[in-house]
Amino acid sequence: MAKTCKPDLLAFLVYAILSFTFPLQAQPTQTQTIKDTLIVGVAGSEPFVFENNPDRKGIALDIWENLASRENWNYKYKTFNTVDEALTSLKKDELDLVVGPISITSKRLEKIKFSQPFYNSSLTIASRNDNLDLWQKIKPFFSTKLLMAVLIFLIILAFVGTLLWYAERKESPDQFPSDPLNGIGTGMWLAIVTMSTTGYGDKAPITVAGRIIAGSWMVISIIFATSMVAGIASTLTLKSLGTSTITNIEQLKNKKVATVGGSPSEVFLKEFNTKIVRVNHLEEAISKLKKKEVEAVVYDRPQLLYYLNSHNEEDLHMAKAEYYKLNYGFAFPLNSTLTYEVNRSLLELAVEQEIKDYLDMYLGKDE
Repeated sequence: MAKTCKPDLLAFLVYAILSFTFPLQAQPTQTQTIKDTLIVGVAGSEPFVFENNPDRKGIALDIWENLASRENWNYKYKTFNTVDEALTSLKKDELDLVVGPISITSKRLEKIKFSQPFYNSSLTIASRNDNLDLWQKIKPFFSTKLLMAVLIFLIILAFVGTLLWYAERKESPDQFPSDPLNGIGTGMWLAIVTMSTTGYGDKAPITVAGRIIAGSWMVISIIFATSMVAGIASTLTLKSLGTSTITNIEQLKNKKVATVGGSPSEVFLKEFNTKIVRVNHLEEAISKLKKKEVEAVVYDRPQLLYYLNSHNEEDLHMAKAEYYKLNYGFAFPLNSTLTYEVNRSLLELAVEQEIKDYLDMYLGKDE
């Protein structure tokens, strides 16, 4: 009886495997062919998306049209003023995908899907390159850090001067008067002369204790002077004395900074306690910077680089510092089945160097 059941059991298993396997494999193909024409949302700024320019479409659109041609997809565009507006429409299932410089963030991944990145970006700072007025040039000398350094220096000098006076006042009253005010002042003078290695020779310790104190101060002052000079140099850089350029994000604390609302740069600026001025477009942010309504613009590096180069903005400066690494991809609804084909085509374009060619064409080969 057991022998006759084995063939039936084997046949049942084979049937079960085939019945579950083939429908699952065919399902994506059936879903993909439901729409004859894809609705593609377009949002973003130059050089990834160009508006009303028949000669230049932008990096993102060129990549999309290349891969859509490979897949033989029909599509029509729907343009949005901002990326946030396009993503909102996507979440409502009004679009099949959004094409543009769409930053891939963990927050966005909760409600939409992304293709693999086609570009690796970052945030940077654009500021004015104005010449400073007299007050702006001398303002660093009154900074809190510098004043604290001078205060600490005077306290140390007073301490060393007091030690020298106390050690020498009895044995050398002609050099170190018994009067504390004059005696400590003389000790401080000797400490300064010793520290600067000037060596006037008008004052010198004659006691063993005084010479030990002076010798120890010579060694300590070498280290102390080096550290102090380095601290002052970091505060009073040549750039801060000559121009108004911003070189790092720390300089923007409690200052007005323009950025595109809803972009990752807005989240980044909140971490550094800046006064965020939200705008709809990069052009609006640059306009506020020129009018001195804000101290800087923080936004995606490729967009800033392209804008400054294409508009010959010599009065504006882009910092070398880069922050908050970003990846750009195409966005899809959570239930979309287009991502597999899009990712495969993006990999083909990357391997064939076509994506690099688009980047070189718009951003230059250094990018």
